[in-house]
Amino acid sequence: MDDYRTTPAVEALPEVKTKPAWKTFLSEVLQTLLLAAVLYFLIDSMIGRVRVENISMLPTLKSDELLLVNKLAYRLGKMQHGDIVVFHFPGNPTEDYIKRLIGLPGDEVRVENGQVRVNGYALTEPYISAPPSYQGVWNVPAGSVFVLGDNRNQSSDSHSWGFVPIENIIGRAMVIYWPIQEVRLLNDPDIVNAASTP
Repeated sequence: MDDYRTTPAVEALPEVKTKPAWKTFLSEVLQTLLLAAVLYFLIDSMIGRVRVENISMLPTLKSDELLLVNKLAYRLGKMQHGDIVVFHFPGNPTEDYIKRLIGLPGDEVRVENGQVRVNGYALTEPYISAPPSYQGVWNVPAGSVFVLGDNRNQSSDSHSWGFVPIENIIGRAMVIYWPIQEVRLLNDPDIVNAASTP
């Protein structure tokens, strides 16, 4: 007896062209590098990195410590007394300085008898290395700030060369990230009433 069963015809699948493995690998590497570059420039536009290079902020900051700086701090928020700020030095904008923000526009800063007063209120400054040995009175003009180093008697700052234009400020120091044993947040100190006007 003849077998009349037939084998169904197998339809040929369309031929799929695949990229060679090296082309796929190269494409993925280029995409990863492009994404890394975009992320780097995005982060760099918001976060700066700074190396401390002198002793003007002792004991708060030591030479060779590395800091992260929030470049958006004053675009999104207000400056506050006690902030540690990084700025282009008014006498030579190619140099960046780091100091503590003491006086805001309109403030009167008075230094006498080893005490710093803002608008008549004595600052509580547990972070300084020693009380200032100099004296003076400064009225902070609009569009500028008054800054001092925590190492008051060894710091080149507003008491010796004047005010910092606000447009020179790069941002607020947020954290020490190197060396590892020094990692810490740079929280604003308690300088109660410094921002108040009597």
